Amino acid sequence: MSDEDDIILAELDDEELVQQMFDDLYDGLKEEIEEAVQILLERGWQPYDILTKALVGGMTIVGADFRDGILFVPEVLLAANAMKGGMAILKPLLVETGAPRVGKMVIGTVKGDIHDIGKNLVGMMMEGAGFEVVDLGINNPVESYMEALEKEQPEILGMSALLTTTMPYMKVVIDTMVEQGVRDNYIVLVGGAPLNEEFGKAIGADAYCRDAAVAVETAKEWVGRMHNRKSA
Repeated sequence: MSDEDDIILAELDDEELVQQMFDDLYDGLKEEIEEAVQILLERGWQPYDILTKALVGGMTIVGADFRDGILFVPEVLLAANAMKGGMAILKPLLVETGAPRVGKMVIGTVKGDIHDIGKNLVGMMMEGAGFEVVDLGINNPVESYMEALEKEQPEILGMSALLTTTMPYMKVVIDTMVEQGVRDNYIVLVGGAPLNEEFGKAIGADAYCRDAAVAVETAKEWVGRMHNRKSA
């Protein structure tokens, strides 16, 4: 048995509780995160503050350690799952309070490709950073992407491919966006093991993201620029 059992979350003050949430997220403890979110709500915390200070704060540490090779995919998936538990409680409350959105992303694996672990990880990490994520799943033809862009009006389109044979399909999607005159309305991020920076540039994507942690940093940066342009 660990010392975890000795910690009674409700007895911690706010600052200690948030620190404990960082640890619990890191360890992928979903029930503890759900309990802590409820405690903060009972103490009168705003849902948006719980999201940003506790959940996103904790996932930022997870993301950094994933990037630096201290944590690996299974641990990150556990952390993301714990965060989802907290998010499930906060989501309806965030909608009610009209909390500011960081941005919205449509993500999917391209036609012919059924790999989804990387895509799922990016989706979870993006949610962990406060983005709204619409996941189209695997094996998406260009029509699926175009319909989703029109319906969801996201800032970002994310595409992933794990096969060298399906990589070129990303260009089909981007070319179609250009043909329909909507390419400049979206930030296009691409990722997947066989891709690289050169490929991303060659097909006309805005950025290639090596992994989920990079995807989050890149998304924040680009959306920030987009909002600055619009308000300028």
